[in-house]
Amino acid sequence: MSVSDPDPLARERDHLASSRAALRAMREDVEALDITNVTANWVNSVVLGRQIEERVKALADLSHTPLFFGRLDYLHTTQEGQRFYIGRRHVHDAVGDPMVIDWRAPVSQPYYQASKKEPQDVGLRRRFGYTAGELTAYEDEHLSDPQELERTSRLLQAEIERPRVGPMRDIVATIQPEQDGIVRSGLSGTVCVQGGPGTGKTAVGLHRVAYLLYAHRERLARTGTLVVGPNRSFLHYIEQVLPALGELEVKQATVDDLVGQVEVRGTDEAATAVVKGDARMAEVLRRAVRSHITLPKEPLMVVRGSRRWRVPAYELEEIVRELMDRDIRYGAAREALPQRIAHAVLVRMEQAGEAPDDRVQNTVARNTAVKAVVKECWPPVEPEKLVLRLLGDPEFLAEHAEGLLTEDEQKLLLWAKPARSVKTAKWSAADAVLIDEARDLVERTHSLGHVVLDEAQDLSPMQYRAVGRRCTTGSATILGDLAQGTTPWATASWAEALGHLGKPEAVVEELTAGFRVPREVIAYASRLLPHMSPGLAAVESVRENPGSLAVRRTESDTLDADVVAACAEALAHEGSIGLIAADARIAPLAEALTAAGLAYLSPGEETTAESRLTLVPATLAKGLEYDYVVLDEPAAVVDGEPDERTGLRRLYVALTRAVSGLTIVHAAPLPIQLEY
Repeated sequence: MSVSDPDPLARERDHLASSRAALRAMREDVEALDITNVTANWVNSVVLGRQIEERVKALADLSHTPLFFGRLDYLHTTQEGQRFYIGRRHVHDAVGDPMVIDWRAPVSQPYYQASKKEPQDVGLRRRFGYTAGELTAYEDEHLSDPQELERTSRLLQAEIERPRVGPMRDIVATIQPEQDGIVRSGLSGTVCVQGGPGTGKTAVGLHRVAYLLYAHRERLARTGTLVVGPNRSFLHYIEQVLPALGELEVKQATVDDLVGQVEVRGTDEAATAVVKGDARMAEVLRRAVRSHITLPKEPLMVVRGSRRWRVPAYELEEIVRELMDRDIRYGAAREALPQRIAHAVLVRMEQAGEAPDDRVQNTVARNTAVKAVVKECWPPVEPEKLVLRLLGDPEFLAEHAEGLLTEDEQKLLLWAKPARSVKTAKWSAADAVLIDEARDLVERTHSLGHVVLDEAQDLSPMQYRAVGRRCTTGSATILGDLAQGTTPWATASWAEALGHLGKPEAVVEELTAGFRVPREVIAYASRLLPHMSPGLAAVESVRENPGSLAVRRTESDTLDADVVAACAEALAHEGSIGLIAADARIAPLAEALTAAGLAYLSPGEETTAESRLTLVPATLAKGLEYDYVVLDEPAAVVDGEPDERTGLRRLYVALTRAVSGLTIVHAAPLPIQLEY
């Protein structure tokens, strides 16, 4: 506290009140805009009206969210004597002077990067503490004072450990230097973030989107941004982070959403799904698409008025071969072919002394004889029908998989009973990805400016290709943890994954400091690493929370009751509770909770102060977090997977969902990898 400032907390509260009033005035100014006479037509009016609505939403003052969380007092340079309040959005007063600086602005960066060793001309960094939106405390660091010892911020620690109820929240107040470097990396490059549980990789990816939208708003407004998550529950959990930062235009989807051209009603055995997801399928599909091309055998005769123009077969063949050699999209080549043929006809017209123009060429391209050649040599290809034939016709598959897939692999792909049509086929999720690949071979997929892919370690090579097609001309942020790969096709290395994605030049960053999972819990879970992901660095948690781990052995006939009792015990604490169990154990545990009178939610349903317990199948736990976790029967989680490595990875995920405490209840022996 300063001698010249006897009541700094009151002054900071005054600034908060003034800032909220200024934000309210900014919003009212936008609401008062009259666009009646400023638009040329109704379309412009609708567009402008929608933009105003979005701006009003972006200026919303969330009462439970601090408007600013920090302050920087500079010593010298251009900011000499200046003071900046750092918050989630920019706020200015009536004359345009800043009252709160957006956390993404360059002047805000020292809030995250400055240290005692490198103060970056910051004399004082102040952190604020809030309770229910009210400013209640502050904490100062005099970075340029050599006499003041560096210490861990109590307010920073409290914010990290604040109980979690509801969806995921932003971390702008707690971004660490290594995270900030990734968040502020440029738009032109793709970044892959390898991070163990609790390292904040998901939050880093979302905040990078927010930063890029701030730094490159016009460009990304044109090209678009997308967040791809593993499932709907996960997307629901993270969906409020970007709106809380004022970003409302970012779309969210799963991989299944991206490739959802057909209704998925079937499932594949693991071995079949692995083959369908293999990158070799891309070449099988390419061969199958191009197999429709045939070389012309007969000359073309075009009749115009009293004149007849002949193009010999060898010249038509040259035109077709040229398009084949260019290896452009099948559909684009098919559109180009009649124009190329028409050009050959026009050359003959010019040689005969005529002077045809572009209109004549377009007319010739639409000539019945030309259309017939195109249909014969380069017929249309429907992606769904192509994949239908590959999966139902052994000879067609064998022809195009020769030298790529073994006979056994081909047998895995073939349907036992071929479907009669696209509509009656029981497509699987992997089939939809194949159709998406085939569609891209016919017609180029639209590319976005930036794509964030979370839980990326679980994608197959063909799924990586599907996501990569959405950012061929843009960049990407890839987030994941190789140790949490729980699909039979989970990637073995980021280099391999990035190659399939089409971004082999991406920079791989590793986050190893854990801010979420208590040290005792992550150390226990890390016992599994040597058995499932040897060579991968364990997370070093910065949080000490003695007593955060409890392992309880019980009997099989009292297991359900003891699990329910552990949930009731956890509910005595503040915050969210997750009961995680093998998928096969969900039904009996649901009955036990209901019988005990404990209400519970399903993943994706938002926790509230009144309803804080969520029953989570182990297969849906990835990416979620709870203040307290009760883990039912670890051995059942492992046994629920097709192989031990995948089972141990699934267990690793389940063990690392807790923020404050983990209670393990088991009747069967623990997996030997967890034994002391």
